[in-house]
Amino acid sequence: MNIDQILDHIYILPEASKNSLKAHITEVSHPKGYCLMEAEKVVPYVYFIRKGIARAYSSTSDNDITFWFGSEGQCVLSMKSYVEDKPGYESIELLEDCELYRLETVNLKKLFNEDIHIANWGRKLAEAEMIKSEELIISRQFKTSLERYKDIIQFQPDLLKRVQLGHIASYLGITQVSLSRIRAEIK
Repeated sequence: MNIDQILDHIYILPEASKNSLKAHITEVSHPKGYCLMEAEKVVPYVYFIRKGIARAYSSTSDNDITFWFGSEGQCVLSMKSYVEDKPGYESIELLEDCELYRLETVNLKKLFNEDIHIANWGRKLAEAEMIKSEELIISRQFKTSLERYKDIIQFQPDLLKRVQLGHIASYLGITQVSLSRIRAEIK
């Protein structure tokens, strides 16, 4: 996806406002396995995925727990860093070679003060990210792992081709053995 499509998907901006925002966006590329964001560190950027896929996870003493996947067109940010300028909870790992659009948060916040349209765009971005978080929490609390796996098949089928089963099992909150049983049951 190109940057215009990504920005417009969040909120349609007047052309002058969009150009002001785009003037602060740079393209970056990182290889598969790159840690885009580290837990317990302030992340001074907001990213948008042009090409590739990423996962957010938190580490325990035993393992990593995946709780989010992002692919083309999606925003990658630490909400805690974005909103409060404080260290985030999550780490973000690139699962494929990725092409990203990067926007410095400090520049974005300046634009919020200068342009009401960009401020509204930022509000819409934050609202969309909060809805994703709410949906994730509700899914984890009220759906079985089988139901959550069926949601992946229905809403994110590309994940099954692009992401290791271990990450998907972690995302579902189950072991790889349990995921194998679910996959066999569905077939």
